Amino acid sequence: MKAVIHEAYGLPDVLKIREIEKPEVPVDGVLVRVRASSVNIAEWYGMTGLFIARVLGGGLFKPKDTRIGVDFAGVVEAAGKQVSDFKPGDEVYGGRNGAYAEYIAVKNAVARKPTNLTFEEAAAVPTAGITALQGLRDYGKIQPGQKVLIHGASGGVGSFAIQIAKAFGAEVTAVCSTQNVERARSLDADHVIDYAKEDFTRNGQQYDLLFNVNGSRTWSAYKRALKPNAIFVLVGGPRTPLIGPLSLMLQMRVGMLGASQKFAFFIAKFNREDFKTLSALIESGKVKPFVEKTYPMTHIADAMRHLGAGHARGKIVVSMG
Repeated sequence: MKAVIHEAYGLPDVLKIREIEKPEVPVDGVLVRVRASSVNIAEWYGMTGLFIARVLGGGLFKPKDTRIGVDFAGVVEAAGKQVSDFKPGDEVYGGRNGAYAEYIAVKNAVARKPTNLTFEEAAAVPTAGITALQGLRDYGKIQPGQKVLIHGASGGVGSFAIQIAKAFGAEVTAVCSTQNVERARSLDADHVIDYAKEDFTRNGQQYDLLFNVNGSRTWSAYKRALKPNAIFVLVGGPRTPLIGPLSLMLQMRVGMLGASQKFAFFIAKFNREDFKTLSALIESGKVKPFVEKTYPMTHIADAMRHLGAGHARGKIVVSMG
């Protein structure tokens, strides 16, 4: 089968399409014919070789695992003997390393595709949708009526965060660039702040929950926008070459020592129940993915360059044919 691999760390030109062995059908999982995938910052870090990831086992000088890609949407090709809830022909989506390929074998992180989404739209959901859901619900402890601020509201995770926070009954303020103001409003944000025109840390407003996707303000600045018992959830930050968003995480942890506000940093974990929750929100019309652009598999490097430019408006999808 054809798959995207990278045998060295570097910029998008290290990505190559090669013929590799088709995975076998797991006895307790399914083999999926991938129709579409999407790009995430995690793939950028994996491709370029984030230093801390190399040290922690990713391969110091070259990748140990040459496969890349996580999000997928496609059709079940075959189901293992121990699988009773999927059968060949079922349309599914989920997450599994190596998703930039014609086929992928997956066990737990797979669910039926929302009926109202195309494969391309469904492929935009897994990483961004699960991150927004778990960040707001599990780490942010979001409650109806709370004032929630989404800092970095225009990209994949931020777009989902606005909609999911609204679905939980929160009053949502979105912070984004000038070109994305109308997009944030179209997602039903109650208030939209153009960070080029207004500093949300100095306008006198305070929030119960601040969900930070890619902002990089200091703790003293963020603190002005937080209520005394607020929760600050960090899911992304500056793309520093050594430790990525962990640099901001460390700054926040040190800055918040002794503060009354709570801090959370996490990495999303795929599970079937959360995919079912997302599917229900999507099928009810409360949440919808936004695909900015779709690239063919042969142009995977262009898709990654688009992501690397740092100004994606929604999700960037890769069609596997």
